[in-house]
Amino acid sequence: MDRIKIGFVPAHRQSLSEDWASQLRKRCLDVFSKIPGFEIVVPDESLTQKGFVRNNAEAEKVISFFREKGIDGLIIGTMTFGDEISTLSVATAFRDKPQLLFATKESELPPCGTRISDSFCGTLSIASGLNRRQIPFIFAGLVFPEEKNFQKYVSDFVGTCSVVKGFIGAKIGTVGPRPDAFETCIYSEDAMIKQFDQRVVPTGVPELLARGSTLKKDDPALKKITKEMKSETDMSGLSEESIEKLARLEFAFKQFAGEKGLSAMAIQCYPAIEMLFHVVPCYVMGKITTAGVMASCEGDLYGSLAMLVQYKASLSTTPPHFMDWTLQHPEEKNTFLAWHCGNGPVTLSGEKGKVPITCHYMGPDMGTAEFQLKSGVVTLSSLQEDGGYFKMLVTKGKSVKQDGKMKGSWSWVKVPDLDNLYRTLITEGFVHHASLIHGDYTQSIGDACEIMGIEVIEV
Repeated sequence: MDRIKIGFVPAHRQSLSEDWASQLRKRCLDVFSKIPGFEIVVPDESLTQKGFVRNNAEAEKVISFFREKGIDGLIIGTMTFGDEISTLSVATAFRDKPQLLFATKESELPPCGTRISDSFCGTLSIASGLNRRQIPFIFAGLVFPEEKNFQKYVSDFVGTCSVVKGFIGAKIGTVGPRPDAFETCIYSEDAMIKQFDQRVVPTGVPELLARGSTLKKDDPALKKITKEMKSETDMSGLSEESIEKLARLEFAFKQFAGEKGLSAMAIQCYPAIEMLFHVVPCYVMGKITTAGVMASCEGDLYGSLAMLVQYKASLSTTPPHFMDWTLQHPEEKNTFLAWHCGNGPVTLSGEKGKVPITCHYMGPDMGTAEFQLKSGVVTLSSLQEDGGYFKMLVTKGKSVKQDGKMKGSWSWVKVPDLDNLYRTLITEGFVHHASLIHGDYTQSIGDACEIMGIEVIEV
């Protein structure tokens, strides 16, 4: 699991109740400590008076403190009215990080007309300043910290910070060119550099083959990969020669990714790898995705980026499945087939026993994982770019168990309105590829996309 560091700014105005502000600060920290996946970084009484941010001098101390800690996002909470200028100073210093703002409720009517908090009022000033400075932020509402909706906002925000941290500046590998027939898999390095500071790192399939060929048959690395493969799958239908080729291919992929610091890669899975390695890479692609390097088929680089967004939204706990929007179920309403040719991470299997690794559906070569994905809520995402303008489809459905067998890795997915979803795919220009991940990450992904300047297309 990724560990995300988030700076907390407890904003306080000197003229209002310090006791009340201290109570709320503690209550916030108690709640934050129970939300998994992140470390809260907050000024204490040794850094600022009572651990608040209330003036410019304290703001400067907190900025230095947060920079030293290397925070990935910022939570701003008005414990009372909040000091507008000092709070905005901190926000401006971290304008490239995701930011979440919330106001706090009053516990009782003010005695004798004296207000103890005024957070309702002061948060408007801070929000106005954020807007004036064009700093994107998420508003979590007017809350008490113990409220479940606030805790969900914070939990989703952790995922948002993880997406932004993992996406901006990512290095994406390409293995071979896209298939000649797939114009849908074109991409713009120029647009990726300008908007996301990303780098594309290309290599050829012959270079990949050379990496795999360096291993001797008794090499410990080769034996380790082979043992791992046999422990998690049923490879009884494969020859030892084919298993060795798959292990060499995995070694080559991982060596390339490790040397270049890749977060994802787009792979020309056919015909070059089949021709040179004499196996198909599908099962191995699922393995390296599970290991944390997202692997998309058919040279679809934007597909690998959609996978990366989903994986980071899960705090790197759940591997996604790179899929095709394949067909509408002939009988079940609002249900479609999410499928690809055996690239699914085997940890996603919903079937009993070991997943069989068998023949590619298009020919005799070996290396596909054949199984139906497990049931449950899933998030579906697809990234599209046209002329340097990016947009992300974000929707969810439910993977449902169906009797019968198919080739490849697959799932029947039920959505609220398939006609509307399909019409959106058509009219918005999304391609036939997408990424599916188990769990509902729509909020984290949508918020991250808005922060990064990607239009969100919700269905």
